[in-house]
Amino acid sequence: MQGLLQQAQQMQQQYAEVQAELAAAQVEGTAGGGVVTAVVTGDGNLVSIKIDPSVVDADDIETLEDLVVAAVHAASEQARKVAEEKMGALTAGLGGLGGGLGLPGF
Repeated sequence: MQGLLQQAQQMQQQYAEVQAELAAAQVEGTAGGGVVTAVVTGDGNLVSIKIDPSVVDADDIETLEDLVVAAVHAASEQARKVAEEKMGALTAGLGGLGGGLGLPGF
């Protein structure tokens, strides 16, 4: 029983470390051939949006809006992949028990 408790505490510490790594990691997503770039942290927080001035057209705001949404979506997808990779190392040690913990990535 003591060994199981120690294992749980160790996994909790590893989980906290991975969460901190994800919060510090940043990934990019682009749209329109790179005219719009979104930067998102590994835990899904939007950090910045960069828009090339050449894509700004007062008569066509809808296209710019679509490009921003697409870039944020691409960056969020990259962040999700990073989180899955980092969390995968933790879930591998669970021996197939990962699905029932109710924790993100498990």
